Amino acid sequence: MRDLQEHTGELTSVSHHLQRETAEHKRAEEEKKKLKAQLQRAQRMEAIGTLAGGIAHDFNNILTAIIGHTELLRYDLPEDIKAQANLEAIYEAGIRAKDLVQQILTFSRQSVEEKKPLRISTVIKEALKLLRASLPATIEIRQNLGSESDTVLANPTQIHQVLINLCTNSAQAMREKGGVLEVSLEDADLDLEAAASNPDLKLGAYVKLTVRDTGSGIAPEIVERIFDPYFSTREPEQGTGMGLAVVHGIVKSTGGTIAVDSKLGEGTAIHVFFPRIRSTVTPEAQALSPFPSGNEQILFVDDEKALVDIGVQLLEHLGYRVVARTSSIEALEAFRSQPEKFDLVMSDQTMPNMTGEMLAKELIRIRPDIPIVLCTGYSELISEDKAKTLGIEKLIMKPILMREMSETIRQILDQRHNNET
Repeated sequence: MRDLQEHTGELTSVSHHLQRETAEHKRAEEEKKKLKAQLQRAQRMEAIGTLAGGIAHDFNNILTAIIGHTELLRYDLPEDIKAQANLEAIYEAGIRAKDLVQQILTFSRQSVEEKKPLRISTVIKEALKLLRASLPATIEIRQNLGSESDTVLANPTQIHQVLINLCTNSAQAMREKGGVLEVSLEDADLDLEAAASNPDLKLGAYVKLTVRDTGSGIAPEIVERIFDPYFSTREPEQGTGMGLAVVHGIVKSTGGTIAVDSKLGEGTAIHVFFPRIRSTVTPEAQALSPFPSGNEQILFVDDEKALVDIGVQLLEHLGYRVVARTSSIEALEAFRSQPEKFDLVMSDQTMPNMTGEMLAKELIRIRPDIPIVLCTGYSELISEDKAKTLGIEKLIMKPILMREMSETIRQILDQRHNNET
């Protein structure tokens, strides 16, 4: 009997040992799966970054032609004709596309976006106009912008992206039955009591943005996960699961935070708190105000004929005399034959045979004082600091706006003239 008890005890001990080993093996396998998933996500993000760079280069070249021709038409046509309103809409859409391409690059490369004092209500009104055209008529949009001072330190494109993503998610929750999408803005001053219930926030003044819907709501067990990268309750073809993760990252970068209130069958409200600042928002310059002009001789280089054509038209519109080339080799020969003929060179970066950077080095070797402006749709090979080191006066991102082009050229040439006198 004692032998049987001892044998049973040994079997029980072995059984417990096997159970522990099985549990440890299971945990190891789960950990291995998690690490594999993290690696796959990292690889996907790297691929997204590479793809975004390629798309940005080509798309910014396309936008250069669209925005450039639109700007020329706006200035060539009388201000009082009906077509001006259509041209203004095309121009604004082009600028928004330009900003969104930059935002894609910012997210994929995790670069730093410039922040400035911004009134959120202005962005909300613009974004809701765009949304209305894309949402079904069964969804009613309401806005209640009650904040008295809604100025925050943020990037306008990023705030636009926050609102579009939040509203798009709300619309998805109401796609079957319709409902009400409400966007509200109000002041929120956090005292000690309020801050205790919002541990992510410091004491102070905030602007509270709320996006509320009457949709299906979010199940309690997944509320905490909705801001996780790649998490989505939609079908794979309906979303990437990155929208709310991007929103969370943008809000955190402003020093704000997000809170979610949701009940199944009743809808969801997402509250975003942005730190409020006391600052005057600088109004944008009037689009049709005169641009700085001149009559100097400029060598313009780009391997795409369409961009050369629009570049020449823009520069001649500003009064400059232009020699254009679609080959960097031919541009070098033209410069070498008459180096003193040109007052400034404006060149694309990504060109076959000889990049803009390589061309700049050769031009400076021939004539060290020649001002050079380098333009790029996107390039990892050149940065503003590297351009300065090479002797290049300015690096400009495409699409180049007419005002940016005119002010950059005039500033460089005027500085050169002042140094000579």
